[in-house]
Amino acid sequence: MFGKNLKYYRLKNQMTMKELGEKIGASSMSISHYESGKRNPDMITLKKLANALNVRVMDFMNIRNSNLQFVHGSFRKQVSLTNAKKELIYESIEEYFNRFFWVVNLLGSLVVLPRAPKIHSLKLVDDLEMSARNLREWLNLSVEGPISNLINIIENEGIFVYLVAFDDHKFSGINGIVNGYPYIVINKNMTPERQRFTIARELVHLAFDWNNDNTDGSKMEKVTDGIAGAFLFPSKDAIRELGIHRSGIQADMQIAAKEFGISMMCLAYRAKELRIISQNAYKSFIIEAAKCGWRKREPSRIELESSNLFKQLVYRAIEEEEINVQRGAELLQVTYQQVYEDLNQFFVRSNECI
Repeated sequence: MFGKNLKYYRLKNQMTMKELGEKIGASSMSISHYESGKRNPDMITLKKLANALNVRVMDFMNIRNSNLQFVHGSFRKQVSLTNAKKELIYESIEEYFNRFFWVVNLLGSLVVLPRAPKIHSLKLVDDLEMSARNLREWLNLSVEGPISNLINIIENEGIFVYLVAFDDHKFSGINGIVNGYPYIVINKNMTPERQRFTIARELVHLAFDWNNDNTDGSKMEKVTDGIAGAFLFPSKDAIRELGIHRSGIQADMQIAAKEFGISMMCLAYRAKELRIISQNAYKSFIIEAAKCGWRKREPSRIELESSNLFKQLVYRAIEEEEINVQRGAELLQVTYQQVYEDLNQFFVRSNECI
């Protein structure tokens, strides 16, 4: 418990064991022993660690659920994150789901989680459009039309979503399993369109069986991107919205991009793949988009989506008087005032109804 929390806060503060040891006057070996559970620090050292990491001593004592079983997915081969940052992401995931399942266990029979879908159950086919339709059906979605709130939809289908604020743009998302439930983690510091596309990519990794596929890493990513794009913007919708043939990417297409919650970069790629625009027209658009900085961060046209499941469970626990508002704020890692105002904004007192 203590060791896991210490490691999490050290990585969160971007410190090595040596750097943390120097701050408190201890060796890196001592820090290693604390994190592995071989030794426990005395109270003086504990306070020094808390000060160095800008946390409370009690934060180190947050209970970790030893019954949580994680199967973390791997990072994309093209992602050049340091091992420390990868470790931080994994530790952040485990810390979050520790809070999540603490509330689930507290509520007991008061909460019924959606049944988790069977992952890696879809067979990859050469037709990316068909694969995208199969993915929509796997999520009980219509095979055509825009997907209005992707996060809420997949949470209702038993796939947990965690939005983590990560300061390195090289990380977009990752997937895995916790206690039999698939999860998707995405970088909160991306545009809404990029978040949706990343979720779609991670869904492709979760839903399809890749074990019998001999596709190499780079081609696999291209296939994943292709299915994700077709999932968000199906071919029939693209042709209906954009036309059978267009001379290039034009301003009116922003309406379709907004409706389907995709970036213009994604729309342009789909238009090229469906031969709505030519290869040259696509290249011309990419050149202009690069000049405007769109390859790094295209302006957003849609509202951010959010994960509501964890907040809903915490608020239910407060209303059922299983926990108080302060504990709810700690679980959600927000201020007391924010939780208090949220609950009172939507709760109508009986005497106000008279």
